[in-house]
Amino acid sequence: MVVLFFIPILILAIVAVFPAWPYNRNWSYYPSGGLGAILLLTIVLLFMNRI
Repeated sequence: MVVLFFIPILILAIVAVFPAWPYNRNWSYYPSGGLGAILLLTIVLLFMNRI
């Protein structure tokens, strides 16, 4: 159930940090590093059956 909550949020976050949008073009790839860490942590927790 929790996984169904996280998947759309992660997809929206991935789209939001993509630097092609005008409002975040000057951010470069900085936010995607934090998002990658969150995504990696979520995948590890999924494989460990914690969420």
